[in-house]
Amino acid sequence: MAIESRTLGRTKADVTILGYGAMELRGEPRGPNIPDDHAGLLLNAVLDGGITLIDTSPDYGRSEELIGKHIGHRRDEFFLASKCGCPINLPADVPPPRQPHDYGPANVRANVEQSLRRLRTDRLDLVQVHMSPSRAQLEEDHTIETLKELQGEGKIRFIGMSGILPNLPDHIAMDVFDAFQIPYSAVQRDHEALITEAADHGAGTLIRGGAARGAPSEEKNWSIGPLTQPAGVGQRNWETASLDDLLEQAGISSMEFTLRFTLSHPALSTTIVGTSNLEHLKGNIEVAAKGPLPADVYAEAKRRLPA
Repeated sequence: MAIESRTLGRTKADVTILGYGAMELRGEPRGPNIPDDHAGLLLNAVLDGGITLIDTSPDYGRSEELIGKHIGHRRDEFFLASKCGCPINLPADVPPPRQPHDYGPANVRANVEQSLRRLRTDRLDLVQVHMSPSRAQLEEDHTIETLKELQGEGKIRFIGMSGILPNLPDHIAMDVFDAFQIPYSAVQRDHEALITEAADHGAGTLIRGGAARGAPSEEKNWSIGPLTQPAGVGQRNWETASLDDLLEQAGISSMEFTLRFTLSHPALSTTIVGTSNLEHLKGNIEVAAKGPLPADVYAEAKRRLPA
């Protein structure tokens, strides 16, 4: 069964409702140590599985380089989204905390030029402003003007924002972004209404955080990491909702529910799920092919889950 495709807002691009988030390919110390050949197998499996959107970033370590090396020759098969505002030429082994971002013209342009080289492509389909800076910051740094110049040069096709509260409402009101990347899941629904608002403004929506990631275990075996009990606030929300009986009656596992709940948001264009595990990738594709939850299960889950 194929994964459903939807139109990514005013971009008019058709993308699968499941996208691949390439942050898991960043390498140590921020991520797992992934052998180069495994990264190649994984990225080709993404495309072979029918996924048509890949999201990466200049500050995701080796991610862009691996994408360019292993599937650059398949560039026409996928919609490619990256980011800007990130520290330039940051070594992959720089440990946390996150480095300061710079949204000025020189750094934004350097981000795009570096991404084009690393990804071995002549254009980026979507460049998203990273880390949700304020509207005042964007205006002071002439960020949008710089992106529009790059758009005019044919180096980027569309302009996006990786946005969160408190600045996301301002971003939407600016009416300059073709797509928004927004965090959302069953257990953290803070941005639920803003996803709808962004879509109502004609923008595409890329939802992150809507499913678990798989990562290599300490023994270097490629293990699956399904979400059974979300951590922190998410875990408390999950426990408060008491969903076990609902999922048991519907015959749906917690992992499947988590992804399909996200897919059920009517304003979603795609959800980005990252994994470094081939079996987990295969499982995500199988679940995504089932599409949104049954309407009655979705309605009841929303009633029980904290808004």
